[in-house]
Amino acid sequence: MVHVSSRRFVVMRTRLLFCFLLASLWLLASPAFSQEPAPAASATTVATTLAPKKQLQAVRITESIKLDGQLDEAAWQQAPIATNFIQNRPNPGPPEKHATEVRILYDDANLYIGAVMHDISADSILRELTPRDNFGNTDFIGIFLDTYQDKLNGYGFFVTTGGVQMDCRYSPAGGEDFNWNAVWDSRTAIKGTDWIAEMRIPYSAIRFSNQPEQQWGLNFMRQRKKENQAFFWNEVKPAIDGFVNQWGVLQGVRDIKPPLRLSLTPYVSSYVNHNPLNEAGTRRTTTSFNGGADIKWGINESFTLDATLVPDFGQVQSDNQVLNLSPFEVQFNENRQFFTEGTELFNKGNLFYSRRVGATPIGFYDVPDNDTTEIVRNPSETRLLNATKVSGRTSKGLGVGIFNALSNDVYATVRHTETGQEREVLTQPFANYSIVVLDQSLKNNSYVSLINTNVTRAGQTYDANVTGGLVRFANKKNSYAVDGQVVYSRRRGSVFGTDKLIDDRDGYKYSVGLGKISGAFTWTLSHGIESDTYNPNDLGILFGNNKISQELQVRYNKFNPFWKVNNLSTYLGSYYGLLYSPTRYQAANLYGGANTTFTKSFLSAGFNFELYPVTRDYFEPRKEPLGRYFVRRPANAVVGGYISSDYRKKLALDVSTTLVPYAQDDRLARPRRFDIGFGISPRYRVNNKLNFRYSLDWNLSRNQIGYVNGGLDSGEPLDTAVIRALGGDPLLGRDPVDVLLGRRQVVTVSSVVSGAYTFNNRMSLTLRLRHYTSNVRYQDFTHLRPGGEETPIAYARNRANTYNAFNIDAVYSWWFAPGSQVSIVWKNAGTTSLQANEATPLYFDNLSNTINTPHNNSVSVKILYYLDYLALRPRRA
Repeated sequence: MVHVSSRRFVVMRTRLLFCFLLASLWLLASPAFSQEPAPAASATTVATTLAPKKQLQAVRITESIKLDGQLDEAAWQQAPIATNFIQNRPNPGPPEKHATEVRILYDDANLYIGAVMHDISADSILRELTPRDNFGNTDFIGIFLDTYQDKLNGYGFFVTTGGVQMDCRYSPAGGEDFNWNAVWDSRTAIKGTDWIAEMRIPYSAIRFSNQPEQQWGLNFMRQRKKENQAFFWNEVKPAIDGFVNQWGVLQGVRDIKPPLRLSLTPYVSSYVNHNPLNEAGTRRTTTSFNGGADIKWGINESFTLDATLVPDFGQVQSDNQVLNLSPFEVQFNENRQFFTEGTELFNKGNLFYSRRVGATPIGFYDVPDNDTTEIVRNPSETRLLNATKVSGRTSKGLGVGIFNALSNDVYATVRHTETGQEREVLTQPFANYSIVVLDQSLKNNSYVSLINTNVTRAGQTYDANVTGGLVRFANKKNSYAVDGQVVYSRRRGSVFGTDKLIDDRDGYKYSVGLGKISGAFTWTLSHGIESDTYNPNDLGILFGNNKISQELQVRYNKFNPFWKVNNLSTYLGSYYGLLYSPTRYQAANLYGGANTTFTKSFLSAGFNFELYPVTRDYFEPRKEPLGRYFVRRPANAVVGGYISSDYRKKLALDVSTTLVPYAQDDRLARPRRFDIGFGISPRYRVNNKLNFRYSLDWNLSRNQIGYVNGGLDSGEPLDTAVIRALGGDPLLGRDPVDVLLGRRQVVTVSSVVSGAYTFNNRMSLTLRLRHYTSNVRYQDFTHLRPGGEETPIAYARNRANTYNAFNIDAVYSWWFAPGSQVSIVWKNAGTTSLQANEATPLYFDNLSNTINTPHNNSVSVKILYYLDYLALRPRRA
């Protein structure tokens, strides 16, 4: 394919951007973006008009409220009632048939919510017990608070019929974030055909301005799981962009002061670890005792400091280890609570990958391991000294976030094989990680943000800095929006442990988008560039820079029932991508899909497709600089679909499949590529306390063409001839000029069994068992030259490999008091990597070998105790 010259493309790109900006300015100046009153809504525009904002008056009390789920105090009968809820799903718009009544009281320290949910009978009130922050098959009631009324950020507090609590934060960056946890209390009860919830939310759990009279955004949500119905007090229309902007108003809260928010949560933990794979002469069973604390301090009414001193993250869920054949790193989920809760500001712009903090030391893979030196100890994680974050939002809508973490030096221990002398090797120098975020909320669900991330390391290595700006402007009717992002990355210093200057010293990326964001029909148009030297990876994560992308997507949704379905969501889009330097074609595709839920059975189903012409993968060859070498991928189609049954049933099932046929590659006489994937996940609820789930994912890639994992080894006799054929010289230590590719079959199976028994709303036992296996078998090999040219090459070394990973995570958790917890965790982990003739494609052989291989076992006990200054201070007479 003929590529566009760099100069010509720059001209084209400039014209495209100029036209894009002109279109944006025209839309901003059009009546849709004007500040004039909107005309009367027609039948076709009603769905995109905000519902009138309801108002509820809170009542101040002086007498105490006993939290017992009874609502028998006289004050509850005097408070105004929020009722007449409007259905949001499955059919938006109708009023509720079974009334919900919610009242709000307050005093100098707490907000009280009393709710009565009427129903047909007690059997219609579902009440499965689950661990905290899991909804399950149950009814619930929730309250939403926008304490600064910026219509972008808010809090959510929920309680189920069984008394299980859930809480979350709402923000443009984090969406609905249930990782956030607050300390509050609630009680529930069932009386005849009604169920009752009573909640007490201390002011220390939320943030608000120091004004004589508060006016907050307010909404309530009720779920009737029996009919899969959800209702809101102030109507939330799915056709309107945004959620917090559709809440009502809480009035009457006067003369309350933001309290001194100061709490200390000390912890102690103890571990017993048995690793049968430890080196001879070292202890295989070790013990440890740890202590530290989490501190929360309300600096003022708007900002809170969160700090963790000598943190212990040993009880978090094990990572899902996989065999990585791609040129990019594996992104793992963040399971450490300090890095998951209250981080919505720091996630602005997707520049923060929290797993970098406390990650694998940068010199972990450079520790000498050869004929004269063996590794005795090489820590794979960096222990943090502390981590601190300050975040909050002023009454003017300015959000400020400051994050800082410190990690100490990390050393590996190596031993001389002849003398037995041991020495330490520095693998990670003392490092400081920091983030600063400024986020100004504007009218009409708009904002302007500035983010800076920085990593500074001691000693002879390099430092990294990334600065980004984000904007979003929506019109008054919240129907159109323009957004953009500009980021600059800067790295200075030398590669760790060498005098070689770091590469990727300066880089940038930008993106700009325009779209219709509300209504049944919406669309977005976006354009972006990431330079070949853009690198945010020291505190962020990036999968391939050096690209130019354009994308158009249109969506059409039907929110009301028709035919035999409750709703319909569809999308169609196209993408075109180029390499940035040199400017060359990379990929293009046309994609689309749809999903729906059937009215009577509540069976959900969907499908998706992608159509690709011939594409060029410039990253797979692992050759720098990009542009000369690429793996040519034939035209292909991706077709997928899924079915999910009704989760209200005791037995429910999820099934998914993906099929990827490829066109024939006529350049070489080799079989056609083909990929197929299948997933099945049954779940069974024994009763309201016990449930099980099984998940199986199977994927097959036949005749996949890719870089031979592990590369070539000049110490292997069968590799030396190939290295020479590729332009290298094993004797001189000169790497191959060209690349070795292999045609392979890859079979991957992941199996997860999980179960949970919930004793009550504060105590649970969970078990998760995962086995993963991936088999790679090569059929033949080719010599990759510049321009994507491949020719067969003789290579006799067996490069087959099998990777197995096995994990067990068993967790007993007891919240014995608000914010206080005892947890006992058993973790079992083992991995095997089999090469050449030892590799086996048989699943049950791999499972047996994995189970019988010695595993690392760890048992730990951790106790957290929440101490609140307001509860400990002496009370005045």
